[in-house]
Amino acid sequence: MMNLRAATIDDLNLIANLHANSWRDVYAQVLSSKYLKDDVVAERTALWTERLKAPKANQLVLVAELNNNLVGFICCFGANHNDYGSIIDNLHVSADCKGQGIGKRLIKTAITWLLNNYPNAPLYLEVLECNPKAIGFYQSIGAKELATAYWHTPCGNKAKEFLVGWQSLTDLNEKL
Repeated sequence: MMNLRAATIDDLNLIANLHANSWRDVYAQVLSSKYLKDDVVAERTALWTERLKAPKANQLVLVAELNNNLVGFICCFGANHNDYGSIIDNLHVSADCKGQGIGKRLIKTAITWLLNNYPNAPLYLEVLECNPKAIGFYQSIGAKELATAYWHTPCGNKAKEFLVGWQSLTDLNEKL
């Protein structure tokens, strides 16, 4: 049975490792092999230490557990951008659990929080061009392209990304 709950500091290493593994699986085209081998876990651990020890007031981090194992997480920041609104900054599901609806459940639960706290803000996220499965997933739930940009990676590379989003949280919630 799947359980969704707020992340705690006790989840730090599990979240950081899932995040690192997800980047290894999906971003090998844009992140250097040295970074993925030697640095990604430490860099993701530092990020999640900051987010879980000193969360911003507009931050939500949820984890998904299946049989008491962490299999996914989402991180949102409400009203993050003046034009684009709230952001899904991270959404990761372990490779062996993709396609089971975990991502949709995490988004749906985050939307409930966003509707309660930032109901008038649209929602957006950044997705890399090298991640066509994620692009297809977001398009399937109504995401529209808002802009293109380049992500300056932690290892000094540059990767094309799309900003995609939804104007209505209620409409997105209905699609899920």
